[in-house]
Amino acid sequence: MDGTLSRVETFSFVNPWIRYFLFFFSFLFWVFSLLIVAIGVYAKVEKATDTVRDTFLIDPAVILIVVGVVMFFITFCGCIGALRENIHLLKTFSFSLMLVFLVLLTIAILGFFYSDQTRDALGKFVKNAIVHYRDDLDLQNLLDYIQKEFKCCGWNNYTDWSWNLYFNCSQLNPSSERCAVPYSCCTPIPGEVVINTMCGFGVQTQKYVEATKTIYPMGCGDRAVGWMESHLLLVGALALGVNLPMIAGIVLSQILISQIQGEINSTLL
Repeated sequence: MDGTLSRVETFSFVNPWIRYFLFFFSFLFWVFSLLIVAIGVYAKVEKATDTVRDTFLIDPAVILIVVGVVMFFITFCGCIGALRENIHLLKTFSFSLMLVFLVLLTIAILGFFYSDQTRDALGKFVKNAIVHYRDDLDLQNLLDYIQKEFKCCGWNNYTDWSWNLYFNCSQLNPSSERCAVPYSCCTPIPGEVVINTMCGFGVQTQKYVEATKTIYPMGCGDRAVGWMESHLLLVGALALGVNLPMIAGIVLSQILISQIQGEINSTLL
């Protein structure tokens, strides 16, 4: 009996540092998944009657909930699997992470090789956002932020704002904002303390060269492409930052699985 116990102790393969690191690693993302679900549920409840939800193929709130639930399941397997040294849960955790990694990699590759189709899809998304610019404050703030940060206006150019009911440039439009663009398209005036929200009024009637005096006339589509081309290292670092935790989780879980199996095999000898 003593010989058997000493033999089991001799062949103890599980490294506690790897075990507990994987547990805390999974627990951190488990908590993060609960936060994502909470945000998604809140957004769904608060905007349940919002007309914007019908303008996109998938409700952003639903996406958050689904992503959060999937993360919760995967990280739960990692937490319990590492804590209890459960091979089945660890294999589920590793396989799920591998599957998510391959899906993201496939999307990235398809987006690269079908860049025109990807740009068209993003263009449709932005068009819907412009159409409903006044219908949702969060959407409005998002578009304003993008236009100010990228120094752009519209998707193709500033005349895209005619897609919006209020900014439409047709003669039949009774809106006081007819032929205007949002203030976020305007070039900032040095020393300006109070933002002139009417700086874009009538801009759509101006020629491109004339419009450059008051706004950023270039579309956000071209600006985004140019930004990515000039910040390839940053884009690569962001992609690595997203995928590195998954790769680390896969590697750690596989090491732990191997150690647990080694310990089980040693007890059978």
